[in-house]
Amino acid sequence: MRIFDPHIHMTSRTTDDYEAMYAAGVRALVEPSFWLGQPRTSPASFYDYFDALLGWEPFRAAQHGIAHHCTLALNPKEANDPRCLPVLDELPRYLVKDGVVAVGEIGYDAMTPAEDTALAAQLQLAADHGLPALVHTPHRDKAAGLARTLDVVHESALPTDRVLLDHLNETTVRAATDSGCWLGFSIYPDTKMDPDRMVRVLREYATEKHRILVNSAADWGRSDPLKTRHVGEAMLAAGFTDDDVDQVLWRNPAAFYGLSGRLDLDVEDTTPGATHKGNSILRGAPVTTATTEGR
Repeated sequence: MRIFDPHIHMTSRTTDDYEAMYAAGVRALVEPSFWLGQPRTSPASFYDYFDALLGWEPFRAAQHGIAHHCTLALNPKEANDPRCLPVLDELPRYLVKDGVVAVGEIGYDAMTPAEDTALAAQLQLAADHGLPALVHTPHRDKAAGLARTLDVVHESALPTDRVLLDHLNETTVRAATDSGCWLGFSIYPDTKMDPDRMVRVLREYATEKHRILVNSAADWGRSDPLKTRHVGEAMLAAGFTDDDVDQVLWRNPAAFYGLSGRLDLDVEDTTPGATHKGNSILRGAPVTTATTEGR
Protein backbone atom coordinates (compact mmCIF):
# COMPACT_ATOMS: atom_id res chain seq x y z
CA MET A 1 0.00 0.00 0.00
CA ARG A 2 1.52 3.33 -1.06
CA ILE A 3 0.32 6.40 0.80
CA PHE A 4 0.47 10.14 0.10
CA ASP A 5 -0.69 12.10 3.16
CA PRO A 6 -2.01 15.36 1.68
CA HIS A 7 -2.25 17.24 4.99
CA ILE A 8 0.09 16.65 7.91
CA HIS A 9 2.10 19.05 10.09
CA MET A 10 5.45 17.28 10.36
CA THR A 11 7.16 20.24 12.04
CA SER A 12 5.18 19.10 15.10
CA ARG A 13 6.14 15.43 14.78
CA THR A 14 9.19 13.40 15.72
CA THR A 15 11.76 11.35 13.84
CA ASP A 16 10.01 8.24 15.20
CA ASP A 17 6.87 9.35 13.36
CA TYR A 18 8.77 9.55 10.08
CA GLU A 19 10.12 6.04 10.62
CA ALA A 20 6.67 4.65 11.48
CA MET A 21 5.07 6.42 8.51
CA TYR A 22 7.60 4.98 6.08
CA ALA A 23 7.07 1.49 7.52
CA ALA A 24 3.29 1.98 7.04
CA GLY A 25 3.71 2.88 3.34
CA VAL A 26 3.87 6.68 3.39
CA ARG A 27 6.13 7.83 0.56
CA ALA A 28 4.92 11.42 0.07
CA LEU A 29 3.25 14.17 2.06
CA VAL A 30 2.18 17.80 1.92
CA GLU A 31 2.66 20.00 4.95
CA PRO A 32 0.34 23.04 5.10
CA SER A 33 1.48 26.03 7.11
CA PHE A 34 -0.65 26.54 10.21
CA TRP A 35 -0.55 28.25 13.60
CA LEU A 36 1.84 27.39 16.42
CA GLY A 37 -0.71 26.75 19.17
CA GLN A 38 -0.05 30.21 20.59
CA PRO A 39 -0.20 33.62 18.92
CA ARG A 40 2.69 34.76 16.77
CA THR A 41 3.73 38.28 17.65
CA SER A 42 5.64 39.22 14.49
CA PRO A 43 5.40 38.56 10.75
CA ALA A 44 9.09 37.61 10.84
CA SER A 45 8.21 34.42 12.73
CA PHE A 46 6.13 33.35 9.69
CA TYR A 47 9.07 33.83 7.35
CA ASP A 48 11.41 31.66 9.42
CA TYR A 49 8.64 29.04 9.53
CA PHE A 50 8.07 29.20 5.77
CA ASP A 51 11.81 28.83 5.19
CA ALA A 52 11.86 25.72 7.38
CA LEU A 53 8.98 24.19 5.40
CA LEU A 54 10.95 24.79 2.22
CA GLY A 55 14.34 23.67 3.54
CA TRP A 56 14.86 21.75 6.74
CA GLU A 57 11.63 19.74 6.74
CA PRO A 58 12.01 18.38 3.17
CA PHE A 59 15.57 17.41 4.11
CA ARG A 60 14.37 15.66 7.27
CA ALA A 61 11.63 13.80 5.34
CA ALA A 62 14.08 12.69 2.66
CA GLN A 63 16.29 11.14 5.34
CA HIS A 64 13.40 8.72 5.85
CA GLY A 65 12.54 8.12 2.20
CA ILE A 66 9.54 10.45 2.04
CA ALA A 67 8.95 13.23 -0.52
CA HIS A 68 7.91 16.49 1.17
CA HIS A 69 6.08 19.50 -0.30
CA CYS A 70 4.25 22.34 1.42
CA THR A 71 1.43 24.83 1.10
CA LEU A 72 1.90 28.36 2.41
CA ALA A 73 -0.57 30.99 3.60
CA LEU A 74 -1.71 33.23 6.41
CA ASN A 75 -3.88 30.80 8.33
CA PRO A 76 -7.49 31.70 9.22
CA LYS A 77 -6.96 31.99 12.98
CA GLU A 78 -4.13 34.49 12.68
CA ALA A 79 -5.86 36.45 9.94
CA ASN A 80 -7.70 38.11 12.84
CA ASP A 81 -4.50 39.54 14.31
CA PRO A 82 -3.49 42.88 12.71
CA ARG A 83 0.15 42.18 13.62
CA CYS A 84 0.15 39.24 11.17
CA LEU A 85 -1.45 40.91 8.16
CA PRO A 86 1.85 42.04 6.55
CA VAL A 87 2.38 38.33 5.75
CA LEU A 88 -0.12 38.74 2.91
CA ASP A 89 2.23 41.23 1.22
CA GLU A 90 5.21 38.88 1.54
CA LEU A 91 3.52 35.69 0.38
CA PRO A 92 4.12 36.25 -3.37
CA ARG A 93 7.89 35.82 -2.97
CA TYR A 94 7.30 32.44 -1.32
CA LEU A 95 4.59 31.21 -3.67
CA VAL A 96 7.07 31.07 -6.57
CA LYS A 97 9.23 28.48 -4.76
CA ASP A 98 9.39 25.00 -6.31
CA GLY A 99 8.40 23.20 -3.10
CA VAL A 100 5.10 25.09 -2.78
CA VAL A 101 2.26 23.12 -4.37
CA ALA A 102 -0.76 25.15 -3.18
CA VAL A 103 -1.87 28.17 -1.21
CA GLY A 104 -3.08 27.00 2.18
CA GLU A 105 -4.40 26.49 4.73
CA ILE A 106 -6.83 29.30 4.06
CA GLY A 107 -10.49 29.53 4.99
CA TYR A 108 -12.40 30.14 8.20
CA ASP A 109 -11.90 29.72 11.92
CA ALA A 110 -14.40 32.06 13.61
CA MET A 111 -15.98 33.39 10.37
CA THR A 112 -15.05 37.02 10.90
CA PRO A 113 -14.82 39.89 8.39
CA ALA A 114 -11.03 39.74 8.69
CA GLU A 115 -11.14 36.08 7.65
CA ASP A 116 -13.39 37.00 4.69
CA THR A 117 -10.75 39.45 3.49
CA ALA A 118 -7.82 37.07 3.98
CA LEU A 119 -9.59 34.20 2.22
CA ALA A 120 -10.51 36.33 -0.81
CA ALA A 121 -7.02 37.80 -1.05
CA GLN A 122 -5.33 34.41 -0.91
CA LEU A 123 -7.66 32.79 -3.44
CA GLN A 124 -6.58 35.60 -5.76
CA LEU A 125 -2.94 34.87 -4.98
CA ALA A 126 -3.53 31.24 -5.90
CA ALA A 127 -5.07 32.26 -9.22
CA ASP A 128 -2.25 34.73 -9.90
CA HIS A 129 0.44 32.09 -9.27
CA GLY A 130 -1.23 29.19 -11.06
CA LEU A 131 -1.62 27.25 -7.82
CA PRO A 132 -4.52 25.28 -6.37
CA ALA A 133 -5.84 26.18 -2.91
CA LEU A 134 -6.20 24.11 0.25
CA VAL A 135 -9.20 25.44 2.17
CA HIS A 136 -9.73 24.78 5.87
CA THR A 137 -13.44 24.49 6.68
CA PRO A 138 -14.24 25.54 10.26
CA HIS A 139 -14.52 23.04 13.09
CA ARG A 140 -17.57 24.82 14.53
CA ASP A 141 -20.88 25.44 12.74
CA LYS A 142 -19.55 23.47 9.79
CA ALA A 143 -22.54 23.76 7.44
CA ALA A 144 -22.72 27.55 7.73
CA GLY A 145 -18.94 27.75 7.45
CA LEU A 146 -18.90 25.72 4.25
CA ALA A 147 -21.68 27.82 2.72
CA ARG A 148 -19.75 31.00 3.49
CA THR A 149 -16.57 29.46 2.12
CA LEU A 150 -18.23 28.50 -1.14
CA ASP A 151 -19.68 32.00 -1.55
CA VAL A 152 -16.15 33.43 -1.47
CA VAL A 153 -14.76 30.70 -3.72
CA HIS A 154 -17.45 31.30 -6.33
CA GLU A 155 -16.70 35.03 -6.30
CA SER A 156 -12.98 34.39 -6.84
CA ALA A 157 -10.93 33.92 -10.01
CA LEU A 158 -9.98 30.38 -8.95
CA PRO A 159 -12.04 27.58 -10.55
CA THR A 160 -13.65 25.16 -8.12
CA ASP A 161 -11.75 22.23 -9.64
CA ARG A 162 -8.57 23.82 -8.25
CA VAL A 163 -9.92 24.02 -4.69
CA LEU A 164 -9.66 21.33 -2.01
CA LEU A 165 -12.21 21.68 0.78
CA ASP A 166 -10.71 20.02 3.84
CA HIS A 167 -12.00 18.75 7.20
CA LEU A 168 -15.31 17.68 5.70
CA ASN A 169 -17.70 15.28 7.41
CA GLU A 170 -21.17 13.81 6.91
CA THR A 171 -22.84 17.19 7.45
CA THR A 172 -20.88 18.97 4.73
CA VAL A 173 -19.98 16.33 2.14
CA ARG A 174 -23.12 16.72 0.01
CA ALA A 175 -22.79 20.49 -0.43
CA ALA A 176 -19.05 20.13 -1.02
CA THR A 177 -19.68 17.45 -3.64
CA ASP A 178 -22.22 19.63 -5.44
CA SER A 179 -19.71 22.52 -5.53
CA GLY A 180 -17.30 20.77 -7.90
CA CYS A 181 -14.37 21.14 -5.48
CA TRP A 182 -12.06 18.36 -4.35
CA LEU A 183 -13.13 16.70 -1.09
CA GLY A 184 -10.78 16.35 1.90
CA PHE A 185 -11.36 14.33 5.08
CA SER A 186 -9.18 14.40 8.20
CA ILE A 187 -9.05 11.22 10.30
CA TYR A 188 -8.48 11.75 14.02
CA PRO A 189 -8.45 9.50 17.10
CA ASP A 190 -11.39 11.25 18.81
CA THR A 191 -12.72 14.07 16.61
CA LYS A 192 -13.35 14.92 12.96
CA MET A 193 -13.69 11.55 11.14
CA ASP A 194 -12.64 7.98 11.95
CA PRO A 195 -11.78 5.14 9.52
CA ASP A 196 -15.17 3.42 9.72
CA ARG A 197 -17.10 6.64 9.11
CA MET A 198 -14.75 7.38 6.22
CA VAL A 199 -15.53 4.01 4.67
CA ARG A 200 -19.26 4.74 4.91
CA VAL A 201 -18.75 8.07 3.13
CA LEU A 202 -16.72 6.34 0.41
CA ARG A 203 -19.52 3.83 -0.09
CA GLU A 204 -22.23 6.48 -0.26
CA TYR A 205 -20.22 8.75 -2.57
CA ALA A 206 -18.52 6.02 -4.59
CA THR A 207 -19.01 7.92 -7.84
CA GLU A 208 -16.92 10.78 -6.39
CA LYS A 209 -13.98 8.74 -5.17
CA HIS A 210 -11.82 10.15 -7.97
CA ARG A 211 -11.72 13.48 -6.07
CA ILE A 212 -11.71 12.33 -2.42
CA LEU A 213 -8.53 12.81 -0.37
CA VAL A 214 -7.92 11.36 3.09
CA ASN A 215 -5.38 12.85 5.50
CA SER A 216 -4.21 12.52 9.09
CA ALA A 217 -3.84 16.29 9.72
CA ALA A 218 -1.48 15.18 12.49
CA ASP A 219 -0.03 18.07 14.48
CA TRP A 220 1.03 18.90 18.05
CA GLY A 221 -2.37 17.87 19.45
CA ARG A 222 -3.97 14.47 19.92
CA SER A 223 -3.60 13.00 16.44
CA ASP A 224 -2.09 10.00 14.66
CA PRO A 225 0.14 10.15 11.54
CA LEU A 226 -0.81 6.55 10.68
CA LYS A 227 -4.54 7.21 10.28
CA THR A 228 -4.22 7.17 6.49
CA ARG A 229 -2.96 3.59 6.72
CA HIS A 230 -5.87 2.72 8.99
CA VAL A 231 -8.32 4.02 6.38
CA GLY A 232 -6.68 1.88 3.70
CA GLU A 233 -6.98 -1.20 5.90
CA ALA A 234 -10.62 -0.38 6.71
CA MET A 235 -11.38 0.03 3.00
CA LEU A 236 -9.92 -3.39 2.19
CA ALA A 237 -11.80 -4.99 5.07
CA ALA A 238 -15.02 -3.44 3.74
CA GLY A 239 -14.54 -4.93 0.27
CA PHE A 240 -12.85 -2.07 -1.59
CA THR A 241 -10.14 -3.14 -4.02
CA ASP A 242 -6.42 -2.45 -3.89
CA ASP A 243 -6.97 -0.08 -6.83
CA ASP A 244 -9.65 1.83 -4.88
CA VAL A 245 -7.24 2.25 -1.98
CA ASP A 246 -4.46 3.38 -4.29
CA GLN A 247 -6.75 5.93 -5.92
CA VAL A 248 -7.85 7.50 -2.63
CA LEU A 249 -4.53 7.31 -0.78
CA TRP A 250 -2.11 8.01 -3.64
CA ARG A 251 -3.42 8.97 -7.05
CA ASN A 252 -5.97 11.55 -5.88
CA PRO A 253 -3.55 13.65 -3.79
CA ALA A 254 -0.96 13.35 -6.56
CA ALA A 255 -3.53 14.59 -9.09
CA PHE A 256 -4.69 17.53 -6.97
CA TYR A 257 -1.25 18.82 -6.01
CA GLY A 258 -0.02 17.99 -9.49
CA LEU A 259 -2.19 20.89 -10.66
CA SER A 260 0.61 23.12 -9.40
CA GLY A 261 3.00 21.75 -12.02
CA ARG A 262 5.60 21.43 -9.25
CA LEU A 263 4.95 18.05 -7.66
CA ASP A 264 8.08 15.90 -7.68
CA LEU A 265 7.66 12.53 -6.00
CA ASP A 266 11.28 11.48 -6.41
CA VAL A 267 12.95 11.56 -3.00
CA GLU A 268 16.21 13.47 -2.79
CA ASP A 269 19.15 11.08 -2.47
CA THR A 270 20.58 11.70 0.99
CA THR A 271 23.36 9.66 2.50
CA PRO A 272 23.67 8.93 6.23
CA GLY A 273 25.24 11.90 7.92
CA ALA A 274 24.11 14.33 5.21
CA THR A 275 23.52 17.89 6.34
CA HIS A 276 21.24 20.79 5.51
CA LYS A 277 23.04 24.11 5.91
CA GLY A 278 25.47 22.36 8.23
CA ASN A 279 22.83 20.64 10.35
CA SER A 280 22.14 16.91 10.57
CA ILE A 281 19.33 14.81 12.06
CA LEU A 282 22.03 12.80 13.85
CA ARG A 283 22.89 13.47 17.47
CA GLY A 284 26.58 12.61 17.64
CA ALA A 285 28.33 9.78 15.79
CA PRO A 286 26.44 6.50 15.38
CA VAL A 287 27.34 3.92 18.00
CA THR A 288 29.40 1.04 16.58
CA THR A 289 30.92 -2.12 18.06
CA ALA A 290 34.29 -0.41 17.99
CA THR A 291 33.01 2.55 19.99
CA THR A 292 31.35 0.38 22.62
CA GLU A 293 34.40 -1.83 22.99
CA GLY A 294 36.60 1.21 23.52
CA ARG A 295 34.57 2.45 26.47
